[in-house]
Amino acid sequence: MYKNFIKPFFDFLIAVFLLIILSPIIIITAILLFFTNHGLVLFMQQRPGLNCKPFNIIKFKTMRDSFFKNGQPLPDDERLTKIGKLIRSTSIDELLQLINVIKGEMSLIGPRPLMMQYISRYNCHQIKRQNVKPGITGWAQVNGRNSIKWDEKFFLMLNM
Repeated sequence: MYKNFIKPFFDFLIAVFLLIILSPIIIITAILLFFTNHGLVLFMQQRPGLNCKPFNIIKFKTMRDSFFKNGQPLPDDERLTKIGKLIRSTSIDELLQLINVIKGEMSLIGPRPLMMQYISRYNCHQIKRQNVKPGITGWAQVNGRNSIKWDEKFFLMLNM
């Protein structure tokens, strides 16, 4: 009952409340990115959700679309804008995922949704992360975010 009704209900209410309260920050960020990225404000990417069902995660676009002559994207550090670096360091780019929570695709707290191509790399224990909705934040983020190794992320997720 908690997992299917109570948690989603409170996730929805809290996400709506946060979206309203944080709307000035969201609007200012959108305006800054509009001018920095020549009109492109949003970044959407397919990620695995509950039971590996794909959904489009919504974030602020913090990188330019810059490519080598062969069509390959430039390295991330060359595409990341100064404003984008600030937005990422403060996790403001994650605020739009509140929309994913309102839509029921994500939870406020749960394992972060990794890229779709990683699903094939999961072992029988790691795939269990897909038994719950992905979250905006999770135990691995609280305990080191990108500074911890792949196996440590799964260990933290499975031992919450």
